[in-house]
Amino acid sequence: MDVSILSAVFISVLGTLLHFTYNWFGNNPVIGAFSAVNESTWEHLKLLFFPTLIVTIIGAIYYKGRIPNYVCARLKGLLTAMFFTVTFFYTSMGVLGKNYAFLNILIFYVAVIIGEIIVNRQIKLAKPCNTNKAWIGFGILFVCFILFTYNAPEIGLFKDPITGGYGILGN
Repeated sequence: MDVSILSAVFISVLGTLLHFTYNWFGNNPVIGAFSAVNESTWEHLKLLFFPTLIVTIIGAIYYKGRIPNYVCARLKGLLTAMFFTVTFFYTSMGVLGKNYAFLNILIFYVAVIIGEIIVNRQIKLAKPCNTNKAWIGFGILFVCFILFTYNAPEIGLFKDPITGGYGILGN
């Protein structure tokens, strides 16, 4: 599906840009809500979430019920991409004993592709779903990303490996 290719490119490009926008805008706390504010795994998940949310909103408007499971498929693709990112990041760290930037970048792009494969498969399956529940799932993730930017729990997922800080306040 060519839409998945366009989505993957959009998510990849915008996600890459969101890695830098917080610094580009002088550590603006509003920009930080939607951008990675540090090098923690959690903050890097924003690079998947916010571009996917934009794609989902645009697609939901564009398809207007022609793909009834579109929002659910997008949420499943996003959750799979996020799960892949966390799993492969920590697995590679455990196996290699060190964090490699090129590997992290590769993990991000592979996660985007895997997420789009899941979206495609879910759409083709055309299983009925509850779109309202899927939007609630996106909403919960949205609130968590905003909340944990400013008030990050002090656990490993949220810890910046460079500064040792947590969230925007740890910078």
